[in-house]
Amino acid sequence: MIPVTTFADKKVALFGLGGSGLATAHALVAGGADVIVWDDSEERVSDAQAAGLTAADLSDEDWSEFAALVLAPGVPLTHPKPHWTVDLARDAGIEVIGDIELFCRERRKLCPDAPFIAITGTNGKSTTTALIAHLLKSLGCDAQMGGNIGTPILALEPPQAERFYVIECSSYQIDLAPSLDASIGLHMNLSPDHIDRHGTFEHYASIKERLVAGAKVAIVGVDDGPSSEIADRLELARKPVVRISGERELPEGIYVHVSDLYEAHDGAQDLRGSLSGIDSLRGDHNGQNAAAAYAVLLALGLKSEDILSAMQSFPGLPHRMQLVAKSGRILFVNDSKATNADAAARALASFDHIYWIAGGVAKAGGIEQLDEYFHKIAKAFLIGEAAPTFKKTLKGKVKSTTSKTLAKAVKDAMKEAEEDGAGEIAILLSPACASFDQFPNFEKRGEAFCQAVEGLDLAQKSPEVA
Repeated sequence: MIPVTTFADKKVALFGLGGSGLATAHALVAGGADVIVWDDSEERVSDAQAAGLTAADLSDEDWSEFAALVLAPGVPLTHPKPHWTVDLARDAGIEVIGDIELFCRERRKLCPDAPFIAITGTNGKSTTTALIAHLLKSLGCDAQMGGNIGTPILALEPPQAERFYVIECSSYQIDLAPSLDASIGLHMNLSPDHIDRHGTFEHYASIKERLVAGAKVAIVGVDDGPSSEIADRLELARKPVVRISGERELPEGIYVHVSDLYEAHDGAQDLRGSLSGIDSLRGDHNGQNAAAAYAVLLALGLKSEDILSAMQSFPGLPHRMQLVAKSGRILFVNDSKATNADAAARALASFDHIYWIAGGVAKAGGIEQLDEYFHKIAKAFLIGEAAPTFKKTLKGKVKSTTSKTLAKAVKDAMKEAEEDGAGEIAILLSPACASFDQFPNFEKRGEAFCQAVEGLDLAQKSPEVA
């Protein structure tokens, strides 16, 4: 735990008692703050009280006594409308902040030299965060990984000079961290997402940009227009910027082209190594992830050959292009994290002959933008609420069937793949949808896919499902 001493002897209101909220409350108490917590869930309030926290309905409190409102990232700050605690805080003239901001203040107070790598982007940030942490640990560094991935940031170990913090930051967390000041800020990409929480794409993009704008060194993916514009603005502001790409050659920066990683300086491209054979880094999108991680470690002063060697052992993340089984020429790939079309595009681009399992709760725009990958899809097996809409989109372009459930889709796809005379075949769960019609989250959906694969009579299984 990182005790938050910057609010010692001050009264703090905290709303939102999920995992990060509880961790934040305990960190504030450990640092000497007087913390009053609350949540809309009675069960969460009871659990907090059982854990020794002081809970009280914040609508009945005297807000003039509070120094700050600490808000959990899942609680609306601005859209669709501010949470009632935010209105009360603003009426009282106190700041509204989150756990990332508390960490930044504590780091500046205790050990400003502790390396802090902050990662954001619409897609790929979790894999890249895990890859950076893996590389640092493999090379003998003390790497603390957390934030929007796994461990809440304030549940990590306290800052020290040689302790590296590898922190995934969602747009919600950045919005609650006005003084975010990473040693290295990494922005991966941008596509429309979370508009319900930020109002417009432009506002969403501006929040993401804050992370790299406040960093000492900015590393920016330039495979989409809005992100490329961020890099240009930072350069005009004379910020140190490293551009990265997983799709195209760059005159200056780090990029991956057909599995080969290059460093480009003054128009000269130097081949540094290959990602070929690393199943966990397959596809152009993982090329960008690898380029990003490589750029971060290079900026930290680590050697190129050591970085590339450590990449070979990266296991990947569950539910993100996860190879869960292989039966002869048939691969079973769990990409349940692909909750929008842009994320699904990355998986579809990575294979040449696909039995595609898609559907759930569709995002704005559906799957129309995936048209360029339709020629790779031998057949689509549609599930959930979006199945009728997706079937209309695919009509005349891709063979499809409505399997309705994930378990049936796996069986249907396996039956047809076994009769297919093609070479390598990917049975790919990459839904391009949220999961909430049939599953509580994408993790449970991915687990259900793995269980369905495990139930098949396969000639060969990978360790994940054996």
